[in-house]
Amino acid sequence: MAGLSTLILLLCAAKDVMPSSSHWKPTWPSYRVPVILPQSTLNLDKPQFNAEARLEVVSPCGPACHKSSPLPTYEEVKNYLSYETLYANGSLTETEVGIYILSSSGDGSQGKSRTKRQIYGYDSRFSIFGKDFLLNYPFSTSVKLSTGCTGTLVAEKHVLTAAHCIHDGKSYVKGAQKLRVGFLKPKLKDGSKGANITNSAMPEKMKFQWIRVKRTHVPKGWIKGNANDIGMDYDYALLELKKPHKRKFMKIGVSPPARHLPGGRIHFSGYDNDRPGNLVYRFCDVKDETYDLLYQQCDAQPGASGSGVYVRMWKRQNHKWERKIIGIFSGHQWVDMNGTPQDFNVAVRITPLKYAQICYWIKGNYLDCREG
Repeated sequence: MAGLSTLILLLCAAKDVMPSSSHWKPTWPSYRVPVILPQSTLNLDKPQFNAEARLEVVSPCGPACHKSSPLPTYEEVKNYLSYETLYANGSLTETEVGIYILSSSGDGSQGKSRTKRQIYGYDSRFSIFGKDFLLNYPFSTSVKLSTGCTGTLVAEKHVLTAAHCIHDGKSYVKGAQKLRVGFLKPKLKDGSKGANITNSAMPEKMKFQWIRVKRTHVPKGWIKGNANDIGMDYDYALLELKKPHKRKFMKIGVSPPARHLPGGRIHFSGYDNDRPGNLVYRFCDVKDETYDLLYQQCDAQPGASGSGVYVRMWKRQNHKWERKIIGIFSGHQWVDMNGTPQDFNVAVRITPLKYAQICYWIKGNYLDCREG
């Protein structure tokens, strides 16, 4: 019981926010973020890389199922947030973590085709064409993984994506050891060195420039679970590139409650596999939420998994508007709603605990991860 009460206190502290309802602008709240620090690291046997890469996950556990799940104990949360690190040479380690709260210093239808059901009525996705858009923020933060998924630039050398793009819950996927990240860039015509071809009536052709991944972090909450259980709560991974990408990136942030989102709406861009070579942007309303997941009906197809879900809100401290990634698009869920199948697309929320973990993976110093 002591572990459970500690966890409840931890979650309550993490969800303590400064209310902004009196401000007329949708404002980023201030969160008291916990600290997650490595405690010990163990070398594991090299993985086999024998799993097939899946571009989407499907789970029958919907909002009511997740809301009724028992609250994990403190020890269980520590286990979920422990993580494996895969290196480019194939070596693998497992790191156990500790979770600390610092006092504030004042700062159902298995037989049906699921891919078509990810489009809800009129297809509201927008293909982004032309380097004036593709190479500019925020669209320039979207990258393609060599396993077929999407990722988002979150630091000079880091990409946030979905765990299932790397690991199927039991084994690492084929291609994970030699994982690469693709950046769209203009494909110049032969002999047109530096030529201005933007006035052409046809959209510019683009190509991917690839950078190898140095190491990958995957939380144990995903590895212990799979796509058919509570493990979807931890469907996220962070990739470290072998060299900086030199593009503007998007910061991560703690996911506010859906009612605090501008218009209750989210946005994300990804490389849907029904539009090969295109970056596809969409936005939609959040339909439901749990502590770890956002349920929405944004039109999406396999390949968009791993996209960074973001919103734009007012940053009071800096006196400016700022976009932040508040979730990772995971995949599709069929839910049995009183005997009637209903489907959602699901994004994993960046909770205060996940923010602390991902931020530490990026920065390596918890003191730089105190504000979500």
